Amino acid sequence: MQHKQLTRTNNQRGFTLIELLVVLVILGLLAGLVGPQVLRYTGSAKSDTAKLQIEELGAGLDLYHLEIGRYPTTDEGLKALVERPTGLNKWNGPYLKKRNIPTDPWGNDYHYKYPGEQGLYDLYSLGNDNMDGGEGNDADIVSW
Repeated sequence: MQHKQLTRTNNQRGFTLIELLVVLVILGLLAGLVGPQVLRYTGSAKSDTAKLQIEELGAGLDLYHLEIGRYPTTDEGLKALVERPTGLNKWNGPYLKKRNIPTDPWGNDYHYKYPGEQGLYDLYSLGNDNMDGGEGNDADIVSW
């Protein structure tokens, strides 16, 4: 019986080093072709998410304006959409479905200014680099 087990293990064959290297080269080529495409879609998905969040925040700001008669001041900020600012009796919020102010997809706070320089109010994200301007994933996402 021991002889049969030895024969069986000697007949079993694994992958050679050359076969493993060939598979690794093929996987490397595939990753080189597909990887940049996936990263591009990931970056645009974050920009699209920021646009949608800015639209949602804008809708909340408009509801606030309808009830209060003005937009939140820069000092009150977006927080006024989920928490009553002091001295406002007409506030009937929260004005967002989720009772918190989201951060942009890159983990930074949205910037809000009222009165705005570009519109009634300015609401924007500075993008991936969190700096003014930029291109691609670093581009600013704005409400105007």
